Amino acid sequence: MSNLSLSAVVGTSARNLKNSASSDLTSIQSITGRMKLLALNALIEAAHAGEKGAGFSVVAQEVRAVSSEIEQLASSLGLSLSTGIEHLTQAVDRLANEARATRCVDLALNAVELIDRNLYERTCDVRWWATDAAVIACANEPSAAAVAYASERLGVILSAYTVYLDLWLCDTEGRVLANGRPDTYPKVVGSHVGNEPWFRDALTLRSGDDFRAADVRTERQLDGAQVATYCASVRSAHGAEGRPQGILAIHFDWQPQARAIVEGVRLGHSERDRTRVMLLDAKDRVIACSKGQGVLSEVYRLRTEGQQHGHYLNDRGRLVAFHETPGYETYRGLGWRGVIEQQAEG
Repeated sequence: MSNLSLSAVVGTSARNLKNSASSDLTSIQSITGRMKLLALNALIEAAHAGEKGAGFSVVAQEVRAVSSEIEQLASSLGLSLSTGIEHLTQAVDRLANEARATRCVDLALNAVELIDRNLYERTCDVRWWATDAAVIACANEPSAAAVAYASERLGVILSAYTVYLDLWLCDTEGRVLANGRPDTYPKVVGSHVGNEPWFRDALTLRSGDDFRAADVRTERQLDGAQVATYCASVRSAHGAEGRPQGILAIHFDWQPQARAIVEGVRLGHSERDRTRVMLLDAKDRVIACSKGQGVLSEVYRLRTEGQQHGHYLNDRGRLVAFHETPGYETYRGLGWRGVIEQQAEG
């Protein structure tokens, strides 16, 4: 039984108990009222009887006193029972809400961990492929034959790794020398990317063991597709510490991969319509959303209060749960967060 259903069961049982007790107390109060009325009638009759009714008058007064005590006890019991049931219901509601919030924080962590594990593999790919002999040869001397062979090799990689849109080999000036899908993207080769932030960052890499990851963005030369770009330096044949000859940029096909993660979060059937699952970058920009809202255009004002993870109710009374990336292996992440925004049931 889930925490939410447990709360509902306890709430229903408490309400039933309260209603039953209220009904019984009403019956008791009705009986004591009748006893008081009988006692009053008895006192009147005893007064009419004079001395002969004196004894009966004492009994009638005692009956009236006892009925008053019973009425007071019933009233006190009703107040105590009502208060106790109310406290119990509130305590169970608090526990259920806390369990719901904790679960949502865990789901947010799961979402960002999944994408980080995926992107960790991208960091391995780009550093590995930057050491391909055809890539190094083309960066060293970009003859027509070297460009053709490097493009062919990049195409072979793309045929096996379908999560990429394209792979670009650039010289150190920012000119694209070769790409893996020249038929699909014929205008890429010869274009200049020297002013792109990802390229400028990649020029600062100190060795072939390092990489750079860019913020998710749309790439005009890839038909406006959403991409996560990862870069590594192409170095001479002297290994990771050799002189840089160029930059290899790999463009991860972001949208379908990210959508699969946020839409695949394990929510109950009744939760899906009232839950928004998101990935936010370090600037709180929405980079993935289970409802397809605000991707790359919305800045979600997340209140973290400096915490790596947590939860709160927003201004609309919705639960917001979040968890910052813990990184994966050698990939420390980019400060992204998984976020769950959920409207209360009912």
